[in-house]
Amino acid sequence: MTTWWPWARLAASALGFAAVVGQLALTLSIALEATTAWGSHLPTVAANFFSFFTILSNVGAAVMLAVAVVWAWTRGRGAAREPRWLAIALACVATYMIVTGIVYNLLLRGVELPQGTTLGWSNEVLHVVVPLFLLVDVLFAPQRRKLSWSTVGTIAVFPVAWAVYTLLRADLILAPGTGDPFWYPYPFLNPHITPGGYLGVAGYVVGIAVAILAVGLGVVAVSRRRAASVSAPAPTEPEPVTDAA
Repeated sequence: MTTWWPWARLAASALGFAAVVGQLALTLSIALEATTAWGSHLPTVAANFFSFFTILSNVGAAVMLAVAVVWAWTRGRGAAREPRWLAIALACVATYMIVTGIVYNLLLRGVELPQGTTLGWSNEVLHVVVPLFLLVDVLFAPQRRKLSWSTVGTIAVFPVAWAVYTLLRADLILAPGTGDPFWYPYPFLNPHITPGGYLGVAGYVVGIAVAILAVGLGVVAVSRRRAASVSAPAPTEPEPVTDAA
C-alpha cells in the first residue's frame, strides 16, 4: 500500500481541485450575466464562494493530500511514519471533510445554496467523494503517526475562526442573488429564516461544534489505535518443554 497510496491521494487531490474550479467557473459565469450591480460584483461573488466551509475544507484537503504525495515521493521513501506536522494537518482536513459530508447529507442535500446554480458532478465530489476518501485515508493510509489528544484543540481552531468570520461578515454583504442586505453561506446560519433567530442559529452552531469535536476525537483515536497495533510486538511461540536427560 505504501507504494500506490500516494497515487490514490494524488487522484483525490486532483479531483477535488477540479470540482472547486468547475463550480467557481459556473458561479462567476452566472455573475457575469447578472443584470444587477450586486449580482455582477465579481469581488463579492468570489469572496462569498471562498467563504463556504465546504469550499475551504476541500481546498485544504486537496492541498494537504498533494503535500502528502510530495512528502511520500521524497523524504517519505522508506520512512516508517509521516512527520508530526503532516499528520496533524491531515487530521484537520480529514475531520473537516468528514463533517462536511455528514452535515450536507443530513441538512443540506436538495437545498439550493446561494452561490448560484450548483454543478451536479462537482457537488457530489465536494460533498460525498472527497469526504469518503478522507475517511478511508484515516482508516487505512500507511505510515500514519500516533497523535496526541491535544490535536483535537488544533482541529477546532479553523471551524471556530470560520464561524466568527461568517457571522461578523454576514450583515456587511449584499446577497448577490437577491440583493438582501445580508449574506449567509448556509440557511441554518441565517437568523432571518432560522426558527428562533440567533438562538436557533446558536443551536445549530453548537450541534456542528459537537460533531467536529466528536469526529476529531475519532480521527485521533484511530491514529492511536493504528499506531498501537503496528508497534505491538508479535506473539511468540512458547519454547517446547523437553525432559532433562
